[in-house]
Amino acid sequence: MAELIDKAKTFLAEKVANVKTPEASVTDLDLGSVHRDSIDYLAKVSVTNPYGVPLPICEIDYTFKSAGRVIASGKIPDPGSIKASDTTMLDVPVKVPHSVLVSLVKDIGSDWDIDYELELGLIIDIPVVGNITIPLSRKGEIKLPTLSDLF
Repeated sequence: MAELIDKAKTFLAEKVANVKTPEASVTDLDLGSVHRDSIDYLAKVSVTNPYGVPLPICEIDYTFKSAGRVIASGKIPDPGSIKASDTTMLDVPVKVPHSVLVSLVKDIGSDWDIDYELELGLIIDIPVVGNITIPLSRKGEIKLPTLSDLF
């Protein structure tokens, strides 16, 4: 009996290890909108679903870093679902307060941009398997808006 259970565990472990999972990538990070107290950036995320059924996205976690410091972080609960057997584009808003930008003056002053690192975690619910997290990251630089952009 124990031998049968061990074979069943091995079979199940092999099947679960070879389960296809959705793939995702951060394609772009752009200036979204400018407010009196903050700047919104918009991360564009492409997610490909290998299954014939839509998959719900439970949550998106994000951390936005610059100069080795976290300048924004948050969670987006229940952002929708991924289309069946297709690629879905997600917009992930990242809100950065102006007070944080002031603390980055040394980096900003030299070239009027922010060197950043964006880390995302897409938590997706796959039937039978359960929740999986797809970790994503992107590094780059963002040009800051000028006074003419603000007014």
